[in-house]
Amino acid sequence: MYQIDFHHPIHIYFIGIGGISMSGLAEILLDEGFTVSGSDMRPSPLTELLEKRGAHIYYGQRRENLSGDLDLVVYTSAIHPDNPEMQAAAALSLPLLTRAELLGQMMKNYKLPIAISGTHGKTTTTSMISEILLHAELDPTLSIGGILKTIGGNIRIGHSEYFVTEACEYTNSFLSFYPKIGLILNIEADHLDFFKDLADIRSSFHRFALLLPSDGALIINGSISDLSEITADVACPIITFGMDPSFTYSATDITYDEKGCASFTLLREGAPDGHFTLSVPGEHNILNALAAIALADLLSVDPSVTAASLSDFHGTDRRFEYKGRINGITIIDDYAHHPTEITATLKAAANYPHKDLYCVFQPHTFSRTKTFMKDFAKALSHADYVILADIYPARETDNLGISSETLQKELEALGKTCYYFPDFSSIEKFILEKCKPGDLLITMGAGDVVKIGENLLK
Repeated sequence: MYQIDFHHPIHIYFIGIGGISMSGLAEILLDEGFTVSGSDMRPSPLTELLEKRGAHIYYGQRRENLSGDLDLVVYTSAIHPDNPEMQAAAALSLPLLTRAELLGQMMKNYKLPIAISGTHGKTTTTSMISEILLHAELDPTLSIGGILKTIGGNIRIGHSEYFVTEACEYTNSFLSFYPKIGLILNIEADHLDFFKDLADIRSSFHRFALLLPSDGALIINGSISDLSEITADVACPIITFGMDPSFTYSATDITYDEKGCASFTLLREGAPDGHFTLSVPGEHNILNALAAIALADLLSVDPSVTAASLSDFHGTDRRFEYKGRINGITIIDDYAHHPTEITATLKAAANYPHKDLYCVFQPHTFSRTKTFMKDFAKALSHADYVILADIYPARETDNLGISSETLQKELEALGKTCYYFPDFSSIEKFILEKCKPGDLLITMGAGDVVKIGENLLK
């Protein structure tokens, strides 16, 4: 594998530089004095920011974008060998690194790299941890999978020993990392277009845990089934969190305010140890907060700073994000695209003030929709009314013989009122006709379904 010498900046080309993670890595390299160029399909706020910082970006991916003055090409799992820029890199004999390999090499430059993994909750937990470290004035470098309003983006370049990043299991990306502290929030079946089954996924998380050195730490959800399989042979101390008081960190005396945000008493080793109030809704965010609290304690952050940081944290973009109101209808947007995430979001919404709850859901990828068809129907049934958009294909081209109409039939079989429209404009028209003042509308999915609420608010 090509090894970057960060003391000798080179010219690096990013295929797909506008992605949330790729753009962040490019920004860090620009700050380190590297020459950065790359391509993306269209301009975006992220690419425009990079251009202001000095990156040269091509719109449209073509062979002629690459030249002989490049030293290295970085690409993501979404880029296939038949991509014209990949073919050009091969023709020029340019060394290649995946996004994960580049991120792993960056982590080596920090004394305390922290990687947050899990099927769900990575962005929110990483953001909570970021808020805590910022409040504690630890000057961290941050790489977040969403936009955190506190830093005005997804990247913050610090000048301390702390580096915080999300660690995604898809294509075993996080196995290219070099963390000292690792968090595993949960482990469930997902990305079955890559993994064979849940056992394969669990094996990947076990290998991630084995990356941690003996002087590091693993913070892990104690409720993960057969936990000892994941923690077997791990060299470092293991810290557990969850709702069971037998875990290192747990919560009791849980109450919810009128918007579904929790307050709770922290239990450390089963004994009360402070009170915390969250400003993001749902039980799942109590678990995210417990993981963040465990890390903050490990880093010796003042507990009062941790509590204030979590109280001040109001979420990241596309995580139960309040978008606005129109005709008395409250519009929320959420990134949930897995049945467990959908259930958590809709249960949180149940505590939010509303009359009827409408959920506009855009399934993400054909393979995930087919695998979890019945689970999606069950999760979405927590809404009063479900509106389905077409499946967002992302990286996939084979529809596997399914569509959103297939999911509509599953929901109707459960007795749920469900509507399907093939385009956003029809959905927007239906919402304006159907929804009443006091109703709550959630646009949900990992694609571009957010545009529906934004279009309505315009």
